[in-house]
Amino acid sequence: MTAMLADGHILLEDFPGLAKTMIANSFATALGLDFKRIQFTPDLLPGDITGGYIYDRTTNQFELRKGLIFANIVLADEINRASPKTQSALLEAMQERQVTIEGETMKLPEPFIVIATQNPIESEGTFPLPEAQLDRFLMKLSVGYPTPKEEQEILNRRKQREHDQIELNVITDSVQIQQMRQAIEEVFIGPDLERYIVDLVGKTRQHARVTAGASPRAGLALLKLALGRAVIEKRDYVLPDDIKLFIDSVLIHRLILVPDLWMKAGAASDVIEGIGNSVPVPLLKEN
Repeated sequence: MTAMLADGHILLEDFPGLAKTMIANSFATALGLDFKRIQFTPDLLPGDITGGYIYDRTTNQFELRKGLIFANIVLADEINRASPKTQSALLEAMQERQVTIEGETMKLPEPFIVIATQNPIESEGTFPLPEAQLDRFLMKLSVGYPTPKEEQEILNRRKQREHDQIELNVITDSVQIQQMRQAIEEVFIGPDLERYIVDLVGKTRQHARVTAGASPRAGLALLKLALGRAVIEKRDYVLPDDIKLFIDSVLIHRLILVPDLWMKAGAASDVIEGIGNSVPVPLLKEN
């Protein structure tokens, strides 16, 4: 929800079968938003995403068929299986919030968010996203396997429902979401916390185990997420914890580590944790 308020896109990297599609669909249903799923494959074309003009023989005219990108929440499943050209079509829409079809520019619905997934263990037949494109994602998350207790709870809930579908109630709509986004602009963040964000991002560019650090876009992501969390917590000011909560998810896909650490599991998180511990957290001043 914080990413929705921050107007950013999410990259989910996790194993198959962990309900990534259900999460995205349930999220859209609860928010009263339109949801579309795009299964990325090597033969997927940019036009399959954006749409195009189709000749109608009955009217002897070309009619616009909008692609799956025209939705509030778009699940780009296994994005790294599509060709770089097709990936670029999606990422351009993510950045510009619009698509161009036959020279005609069309705005995408508001709000608009892409949840892209990729499998961390499969590399054959994939096209990894370049660092410049990864940087366009506000944050990178991992669902992770449930604990044995949680997995048993999943089984119990399925047994009680007696069917696979989950019934959800709509709790808001696009108008309320837009109002909450506007409320972000009224949240106060002190210069000491702004400096804290700058120092965190700056440390990634000085770390001995990092070849290329985070761009200024990472600082903007931390700022927007912190503001969004303050709104969700019904505060008109940002706390240090609002920033600390998102350090790992904002930075983890934006760092290029030294080659020795490329195959080491958890190396990026270890580096980020060290950076977070090395930057002093600003103290709140009492009024």
